[in-house]
Amino acid sequence: MSLDIHSAVQVTLVILAIVVILMIWQGINAIKKARRLPFFRLRRNRTLKGWRLLGGSVLLIVIIIIMNAHLEPMIYTVFPPTSTITLSPTITLSPTITQTPTITLSPTITLTPAESYTPTITPTPFVPTAIEARFEATVTPNPDAVFSDLVFTQGIDTLYQPVAPGTEFQNPVGHLYAVFSYDQMVDGSQWTALWYRNGELVYFETRPWDGGTGGYGYTDWEPDPSEWLPGNYEVQIFNGLLFKSSGQFTVVGTPPTAAPTLTPSKTPTPSKTLPPTRTPSPTRTMTLPPQLRPTKTPYLSPTITPSRTRYPTLTPSITLTLRPTSTITLTLTITLTRTPYKSPTITLTRTPYPTLTRTPVTPTITPQPTLTRTPTPAK
Repeated sequence: MSLDIHSAVQVTLVILAIVVILMIWQGINAIKKARRLPFFRLRRNRTLKGWRLLGGSVLLIVIIIIMNAHLEPMIYTVFPPTSTITLSPTITLSPTITQTPTITLSPTITLTPAESYTPTITPTPFVPTAIEARFEATVTPNPDAVFSDLVFTQGIDTLYQPVAPGTEFQNPVGHLYAVFSYDQMVDGSQWTALWYRNGELVYFETRPWDGGTGGYGYTDWEPDPSEWLPGNYEVQIFNGLLFKSSGQFTVVGTPPTAAPTLTPSKTPTPSKTLPPTRTPSPTRTMTLPPQLRPTKTPYLSPTITPSRTRYPTLTPSITLTLRPTSTITLTLTITLTRTPYKSPTITLTRTPYPTLTRTPVTPTITPQPTLTRTPTPAK
């Protein structure tokens, strides 16, 4: 249901008038019933209720008068009304009296024209099936909706009014608008604009309507300047599948040449060259001469002087060095643990096979062990 501002204001005033009538009726009934009550307090309360209802009805009457005079102009200051197209009535010509001739002259010679001109049939505009398949709206369009004739222009102002309209445009055309006014449209209904060049569809737009009931609108097309070929163009407007309006214009002149589009050629990807297979170098096996193989060092029995210090710890270290390049390290760890007035417990830890690092040519060197011990001073 389409409800404008004027109708909404009138409905509001009618509802308030009904409320005033009900308040007056209840107030009078309350005063009448109060007179028949035997108790003073109940009679007074009922009377006060009746007078309050009457006073409220008087206040509502004043509000209704003010709203009737000023509410609608106040709303229009916030929501300006849209212009509505007023359709001018068409003049119906009354038939004139045709006089019947009394004497019919029969022609003696009948001339047959050499060429017969058959009028061409102008097809009724319709929406192509491929475009109809794109419809998204679910609202039924209003069959009484009207559109004005289309006005073509290359620019419009903020009120959708054409700037320098025309019917013939010289290339380069650029952006072109088809401006129209409309009335009795329904938001959500489908509308479509078709652009033809010499009878061939070159552009279209179709979507649900969102422009309100009445006002001004446009359909536009801004292709590449090279696509504005000279010829006769026609724009058709549809509301749903109903044809509403159309307009024609002409484009003259040679369109500008389209800028060439560079298409990058594919450069073949070079094939990957596998790296050469690396041949592992042979592992050098070093064999020590018998005279360089270190001899096993027997367990050493160090002389330890026990002290009266509880839990002493003695850690001697022995370092064997081969000169100049061979290095033999022998680590001796001695842990001494004793309890007061008991014999100490000695634990010897040695590395049975020291690590030997040598060059391919190693001179024969007799290892000289070095023993370094730090005894714990006795108290």
